[in-house]
Amino acid sequence: MQDYDPSSAASAGIFMAIFMICIIPLIITSIISIVGLWKIFEKAGKPGWASIIPIYSTIVLLEIIGKPIWWLFLIIFPCTSFIFAIWAINLLSKSFGQGVGFTIGIIFLHFIFLPILGFGNYQYLGPAGAGFVGGGKPFDPSTNYQDPFNTNPPTPQV
Repeated sequence: MQDYDPSSAASAGIFMAIFMICIIPLIITSIISIVGLWKIFEKAGKPGWASIIPIYSTIVLLEIIGKPIWWLFLIIFPCTSFIFAIWAINLLSKSFGQGVGFTIGIIFLHFIFLPILGFGNYQYLGPAGAGFVGGGKPFDPSTNYQDPFNTNPPTPQV
């Protein structure tokens, strides 16, 4: 009987094969989700490239759903992150006129439902659907935009 050698090339090859089988689908679904989120940000009038920057993408998402920036700490903090992240996803669904079923779809199958929301013919209705309440007209992101990092008050528009 031979001794087991964990540093053998065969065991390293088997480990790499299993690792690649696990990591390649993860990379593919991540890219699909980022592309879907990019289109969602563009539909909401925000820069699409913001979806690839980790903390800034959450800040932009909070702007889209109409929540204050301090919610970022609630989403990052371990004890509250689960609840507030699901709440933010629900508000994102409502901002595009969707309901709880779509929220559940984004939570469990984000790589399918984010591109559906981004590439589908869903309109951004405002933070959590606020534009829909006032007569059903869609939200225009080009009006009353406020940069969260600009501390100067906006100039009055004529």
